[in-house]
Formats: sequence, C-alpha cells, structure tokens
Amino acid sequence: MQFTHLGRTGLTVSRLCLGTMNIGTWLSDDDSFALMDQALDLGINFFDTANIYGARTNVFGGATEEVIGRWFAQGGGRREKVVLATKVFGPMGPGLNDRGLSARHIRQACEDSLRRLQTDHIDLYYMHHVDRGVPTAADRETWELQSGEIVDPAYRRRETPWEEIWQAMERLVQAGKVLYIGTSNFAGWHIAQASERAAARHMLGPICDQSLYNLTNRTAELEVIPACRDYGMGLVPYSPLSGGLLAGQPGESESPGRRGRMAEAFDSSAAPLKQYYDFCEELGEKPADVALAWLLSNPVVTAPIIGSRTPEQLAGSARALEIKLDTNSLTRLDAIWPGPGGEAPEAYAW
Repeated sequence: MQFTHLGRTGLTVSRLCLGTMNIGTWLSDDDSFALMDQALDLGINFFDTANIYGARTNVFGGATEEVIGRWFAQGGGRREKVVLATKVFGPMGPGLNDRGLSARHIRQACEDSLRRLQTDHIDLYYMHHVDRGVPTAADRETWELQSGEIVDPAYRRRETPWEEIWQAMERLVQAGKVLYIGTSNFAGWHIAQASERAAARHMLGPICDQSLYNLTNRTAELEVIPACRDYGMGLVPYSPLSGGLLAGQPGESESPGRRGRMAEAFDSSAAPLKQYYDFCEELGEKPADVALAWLLSNPVVTAPIIGSRTPEQLAGSARALEIKLDTNSLTRLDAIWPGPGGEAPEAYAW
C-alpha cells in the first residue's frame, strides 16, 4: 500500500479509500466484517461512510454506520487503525430540522453517528452537500406524507449561514468529537467561500473535498480541482469507475431500475468504451485498474473511493497503485475521454 498526507494536514492515509455504501445495504454483517478486515490487511486505513448510508435497511439510513460500529466493537485495535470519515446533511428523520447544516442538525447528527459507530470521535466529518436552502414541492410533500403535518406552500428553507455552520463545527472540534472537516459536492466557489469564512474565525477549515470525478465525468477539472490545489485540500473522488462503465461491466445492483440505467449508459458510450477497453488491452491491464491509476496520477487526488463488494474486487484494486501512465498514455486517454478543456476560465475563454 502507498500512503500520503490528506491535503495540507499531517494526517496520513492510504492512497485507496474503502467506500462502505454496500455495507449495511447489500452485504451481511459477516461479509462486511471480512471485507473491512481484508482492507486493513491490505494496508487500507482510510474508510469512508455517511450517516444516510443503509437506507435500504433503515428508512432514514444509519444501518451502515451501525455495522461499522459492530465491527469496531470486536476490538483488536480496529478503530485505532482506521482514519474514519462520515458525513452530515441528508435527511435522518421526518422533521424539517432532521436534515441540512443547521447548528441543531449538525450537533444531533454527530451525536447519532458517534453512537452508531461506537466511537468517541470522527476523524473526518464531511458536509455531504452545500446547504443551498432550496426546498422543492417534492421536499414538502415528502415531509407531509411522513409527518402528517401540512407545510405552508410559501415555506422556504433558509440557507444556513457559514457563521452558524462553522460555529457548530468548531464546538465539535473543541469537544474532541471531530478532528477534521471536509466538503462534498461543493462547487469551486463554495470551497473558496467555506475556506475563507473558516480562516476569518482562525479555524483550519476544510482539508479535502469529496467529488464525483472519473474519466467519463471530468467537470471537476474546471474549478473544483484548482480550488482544492490552491487551498491545500486533498481530493477524494467518488464513483471512480463510473458505476462500472470503466470496469468493463455494469455496477452490480439488485435494483432493476439501476441495471436499466447502466445498460443505457453502456449503449450511449459504446464507441469511447470500445476504444478504452482496446487501449487497456494494449497495456495488458484491467480497465478498472487503469481508471484508478489515471486518478492517482493527478497530484491533487488523495485517494479514490473503492466501493468493493467482494474480496476479489478489493484485492484487485491494489494493482492500480503499481500502474504508471506515461505522457503518451495520458494523451490517448484524453482523446478517448475528453475533459472540459482545462481549468476555468481558459477552458472556455481566452
């Protein structure tokens, strides 16, 4: 295993991050425990989860954190060996205050995650989404169905001010319940805004961003990656294999709807996918490993999140660390999967 610092901090993490979305959703406790033990054996010490994961088991999520908590409870230094990341933002109950980034919800969500994870601290606490404060009709309708109470059609959920968010996070850090803060699904200007507001409070601020980023979706190159580089933040890409497209097969799922969407994605990307698979065959490497190696070649990327469901998938991911893509290979990949043209504004302006 290879290791690096997470962003500008002294925290050392593995260059592959274990994603746990399948845990508590599709995998049994025994299979989940075995997978996490295997990750530690491979040297993967960076684990990623979220409070909303496991919604298939529990209506409002939490199941994934509970499984991880039961794994920690087995002892053997498991908790001490793991750099643990979880998230706050998504709905964790039927109430209007059971979601978002209000100080109330941040505090309650953190306490609930700690309880489910059976730990006294979270190493990296992500804001799972920027708090846009934009309620939809569907949002109000869902709440009304769940709670039985009527929401005024004129209701507008207010965007939480950064002063409130950082005060709540600061208190968690001071209490030792959270060590570092991260962002997820933020635009470049959101990262700048969050970082500057934190600096004004003399806080460390966000140390990394978790963003959708892979060969088929390179929008992050416009502003998110430059923002991370400028603020000394690491980038932790999710969906590095584009749901299975870049692995040579659709991502496994028991959901017929998802299988259908993936089949459509394969059909719509048939031409570049064939070029990509042919290129990987020339290299003598598996498509999934090349996709991960491409991400790892970016100096801003800390660790792609690998959402393995089987021991074979997890063990195979380590091969990506050994693949070194030369300039010619990177150029060919750019031709197959063109990015947005570079960084903003040069990508679209003179």
